[in-house]
Amino acid sequence: MSLATAGQIGPMDQGLPMTLEEFLQADFAEGYKYELIDGALYVSPLPDPDENHIERWLDWHLSSYSKRHPEVINFVSSKSRVFVPGRKKTTCPEPDLAAYEDYPLGVPLKDLRWQELLPVLTVEIMTGGRYKDLVRNVELYLQVPSIREYWVVDIRKNPDKPTLIRHRRQGKKWITHEFPYSSTFTTKLLPGFRLVIDPRK
Repeated sequence: MSLATAGQIGPMDQGLPMTLEEFLQADFAEGYKYELIDGALYVSPLPDPDENHIERWLDWHLSSYSKRHPEVINFVSSKSRVFVPGRKKTTCPEPDLAAYEDYPLGVPLKDLRWQELLPVLTVEIMTGGRYKDLVRNVELYLQVPSIREYWVVDIRKNPDKPTLIRHRRQGKKWITHEFPYSSTFTTKLLPGFRLVIDPRK
């Protein structure tokens, strides 16, 4: 049975082989996030309020920085799709946030394609098991040459007191450092950016 006649696709279809065209045209059940990883469907739940709060908190700080420093990053997205080169089958994880240094703001919106947009920073909010954010995505984002940093905000123990795990590209590997709750995070990627790791601030 083809996907066109298989009906709505949902969490029970985890691992379903799909082409990019099938993925883009599929009728997905609401309430879940869908990604295409190595030509197969990956399903995860949509954010609960705690995860959504952390995402909006970080989005506000990064977007505010972008407005002040468009020469460093000129666009921040919470709906991006990152195409990983060099995989045998289509692989396009969807980070919670992605920042771009040369997003083509002057191009007609109808002409924009995620395949052609290359982030310098990706961010994931980790709420459950560690595999997706600390194993799978660590490997995948390293294969995207434009990504210079990958942040994981860990809210598993207490979303009011998150930690930030920063992966910084150094050659063909990541250098990883963890920043505890209430510490001040800075990075050479974003000169002048300061983030107190406290979602109430």
